[in-house]
Amino acid sequence: MFQKLVECVPNFSEGRDKKKIDEIVSAISSVNGVKLLDVDIGYGTNRTVVTFAGEPEAVLEGAFRGIEKAYEVIDMSKHKGEHPRQGACDVCPFVPVSNVTMEECIHLANRLGERVGRELKVPVYLYAMAAKRPERTRLPDIREGEYEALPDKLKKPEWAPDYGPARFDPKFGALTTGARHFLIAYNVNLNTKDVKVAKEIAGIIREKGRIKKDEHGNKVYDADGNPVYIPGLFKHVQADGWFIPEYKRAQVTINILNLYEAPIHNVYEAVREEAEKRGVRVTGSEIVGLVPKAALVEAGRYYLKKQGRFSSVGEMELIETAVISMGLSELTPFDIGRKVIEYNFKDPNSLLERKAADFVEEVASISPTPGGGSVSALLGSLAAALTGMAAGITYGKSSDEGTRLQLEEIGMVTTGLKARLAELVDRDAKAFDGVLSAMRLPKKTDEERTRREEACLLANKEATLVPLDTMRQGLEVLEVLARMAGMGDTNVMSDIGVAALAASAAIHGAYYNVIINLGGIGDEGWKEGVRREAEEMLEKESKVRRQIDEILTERLLKKV
Repeated sequence: MFQKLVECVPNFSEGRDKKKIDEIVSAISSVNGVKLLDVDIGYGTNRTVVTFAGEPEAVLEGAFRGIEKAYEVIDMSKHKGEHPRQGACDVCPFVPVSNVTMEECIHLANRLGERVGRELKVPVYLYAMAAKRPERTRLPDIREGEYEALPDKLKKPEWAPDYGPARFDPKFGALTTGARHFLIAYNVNLNTKDVKVAKEIAGIIREKGRIKKDEHGNKVYDADGNPVYIPGLFKHVQADGWFIPEYKRAQVTINILNLYEAPIHNVYEAVREEAEKRGVRVTGSEIVGLVPKAALVEAGRYYLKKQGRFSSVGEMELIETAVISMGLSELTPFDIGRKVIEYNFKDPNSLLERKAADFVEEVASISPTPGGGSVSALLGSLAAALTGMAAGITYGKSSDEGTRLQLEEIGMVTTGLKARLAELVDRDAKAFDGVLSAMRLPKKTDEERTRREEACLLANKEATLVPLDTMRQGLEVLEVLARMAGMGDTNVMSDIGVAALAASAAIHGAYYNVIINLGGIGDEGWKEGVRREAEEMLEKESKVRRQIDEILTERLLKKV
């Protein structure tokens, strides 16, 4: 659930020889943990764009293997194509998708550049967020003159590569790698065939803006004879207008280069407002390719708030709200499982991916996992879910703005707790499996026994820390419930009571798992610290539970 995901989009200077393309793609796909998302082959451009994603280390290895194969099969001295290029792998950006920072992607770009320069002995430049020089931020600036300019360019000190030799390799050329934000290719549909309207709107929303005109409709120029532009509404947005024959309508076609600076729902609403000014209506929109979950979650939250509804709901409800509100299924059905990039990486073995009945049967089996630790974490997650439900119902019945703001805050907190406790369901089972794996290690020689003892110690510590974390998260849920007990609508008092029981059971169950796992650990100082923290949380749980029980009993009796 909290998997680190990085997207990589290498562009290879080959779009006509299917065999070579397949070899490159196979090299990338050969890395365990890499998921191929798209292969876009352009015959005219003689260029193939490969999109794949996965954990950072797997993606880094996949990128290198793809470049290494391109080094083998592509000869740039024979390459011709419409698209600007200067290398067999022309550009290879890393893009943070979830639970990964831009700094981590910059680090990946540097590691890739260093390895390509060292092992393949070709020049490598860093661009975008990874650029070490401001003049190398933009890819067109690095690629100026393209492949043909490289022999002379590499002789100039100012064009010394960031990695690799300042030597022209006629077969490969040069690689540019870096880190950038996720690019969302997005089209907004209009109920008109008039491309002029779409182009006008595009000029208003895009960063570049539109050419300024005087009162007579003539273009305005500056002292150097260059046209003067009126800046657009959004930075990091490119846009234009076009007509789509198969749909018989005009579209505003948009590239969102930074979804944090230009949220997709804000762009959609701006297009809608500008269309209305021109007597045109937006009928829906479409996302070309994939989209990060965060973009749709925030859009869903925006539209629920706009409707005056409780917005701290589950992520699937938020995404479905975004899909409906922006008409993302107008032209073709929006398949959430395929279009949202994170959902392409669901673990088929995850306990939480199973139906409730299947999970119950799995617990009932004689297998030691899932066991009490996983069940405790699940109880905690359910307690958080119930708390969020109670907050949402109370929100709908309250007219006090201050109370509604507090309930939104509670909803956001419980959403996070629900997700973290849900993750611990799988982590607990995997931690116990790790203990079993360590115990199965050979112990015939002194060296093997030492290695086994170290592995068992680490595995038992992990198996102890997971339920300890369940206790921490469960206690947070209980503390939120103490707030809800006093402010929740009277009709959800029983739900709050059930949530409190579930949270308490999660804390106590996790405590039992902490204690039993401490028995396999010989580090007495570490054991004492963990035991003390667990017992302090158990004592605090008792106090908070009594407080909740007193409030609930008093409020429930008033209804009798």
